[in-house]
Amino acid sequence: MDRWTEMALFVQVAETGSLSRAADELGLSNAAASRHLSALEERLGARLVERNTRRLYLTEPGQEFLRRSKAILAELHDAESAVNASTLNPTGTLRVTASLSFSMHHIAPLLPEYTRRYPNVTVHVETANRYLDLIDNNIDVAIRTREFEPDSNITIRRLAETRRILAASPGYLGRAGTPRDLDDLSKHALLVYTYANNPHELRFTREHEVRTLAIKGVLESNDGQVLRAAALEGLGILVQPTYILYDDIVAGRLVPVLDAWDLPHLTVNLAYPSRKHLSAKVRTFIDFIAEHFDRMEYERKWTARFGY
Repeated sequence: MDRWTEMALFVQVAETGSLSRAADELGLSNAAASRHLSALEERLGARLVERNTRRLYLTEPGQEFLRRSKAILAELHDAESAVNASTLNPTGTLRVTASLSFSMHHIAPLLPEYTRRYPNVTVHVETANRYLDLIDNNIDVAIRTREFEPDSNITIRRLAETRRILAASPGYLGRAGTPRDLDDLSKHALLVYTYANNPHELRFTREHEVRTLAIKGVLESNDGQVLRAAALEGLGILVQPTYILYDDIVAGRLVPVLDAWDLPHLTVNLAYPSRKHLSAKVRTFIDFIAEHFDRMEYERKWTARFGY
């Protein structure tokens, strides 16, 4: 028998003074209620309820068990209410991880609006250009650019696709010239992101044509913001996802190079531990980011050519 049902039934019997009314309150048949009560008394080895033809009353052990049972059930109710409230009303610390570039461009600018909507959530952003283990690092949500997770307990939600492009400052191109074909890249200073897949190799496609170039950087870094800053200062040509460079290109601070060629695209995804019931802080953040991406039409912008 279910101990919680037995306890709840016993409390209802004590408060209503009737086994049948207690059964109705809990949606039980009279026979089932009687079995629950008998099982409880047998397990405790004590008579809790005495009955006669006119009324039902508690024994002394029954009165003591009632006092303790009501306290336990009240604690259970409070616990359930607290969990339910946290599901409906976001509270607590939300731990998010993403690369420094993504955090700067697409998380930090959104946090004022998110925290205005959900003032009881504290956001902790863990910047990392390597993929942290979500479980080991107690991460609620990660933003990643890989198609799948090796852990089947991680759920993936796609946000957008993005191109990777070559770009340089107008100052650098004015000084070093603009590459007209892929072979010209060997004459230029390149800024290499070392955490890319095969960082010293670029695989280009254009319609049915495929070219693979080995490259060496005048500057190499494991952080895209270092390369972006160097490119803005005219050090060379960098290769980065459009989601990092889009605003710089629209503003004219950087200029796409050899934009008719494509490098392998990336998919920006949300990753979070799979659970049947997501906490409100996780659910609201996931929906907030996804809605923002849809509203801003990032995939359309990040997969388009710039027409240079």
